[in-house]
Amino acid sequence: MGAPLKADVTLSQFVIVDVQTRLATVMPTDAMQTLVKNCGIIAQAARLLGVAVIVTEQYPKGLGHTVPELSAFIPDVHPVEKTTFSCLAESRFKRQLTRDHSQIILAGMEAHICVVQTALDLMESGKQVFVVEDAVVSRDPANKLNALARMRDAGCVITNTESVVFEWLGAAEGEVFKTVSKLIR
Repeated sequence: MGAPLKADVTLSQFVIVDVQTRLATVMPTDAMQTLVKNCGIIAQAARLLGVAVIVTEQYPKGLGHTVPELSAFIPDVHPVEKTTFSCLAESRFKRQLTRDHSQIILAGMEAHICVVQTALDLMESGKQVFVVEDAVVSRDPANKLNALARMRDAGCVITNTESVVFEWLGAAEGEVFKTVSKLIR
């Protein structure tokens, strides 16, 4: 029997890759707004459910810091600065991955550069990777589609925001469910 095909709140870590101010300005506007909204939903659900969040920033001196609309939801998360495209090549990122959390829920940009390289390296290291299709973006939509196909072919689970948060919840009950449901509306 292989790894579970759905996100498990007890096994997950949520990784937001390089959603930075200067990089955001060159992305398609609608896609960028969707990414920020969906990363925010997942980040809020993660906080409510006790899922660890890791944020990275690619060369923040040049590309700026995490967009304020998103960093507002993760005020206690200190971004991992990097210059490598794969997050896994950065030792501070590797230290934040926990062994007992075998699933990585991956979002961010750009899908065809840092996200794909991180996903492939995480798979190679033994993690199960869930790529949130409606929470990744590339400047060119064709590059995003290509990256998603590559990651799917490599064994990543391609999913979406609602699937992740409702798989984490598991049932339509309790205060956390009510709060998360309001985020989706």
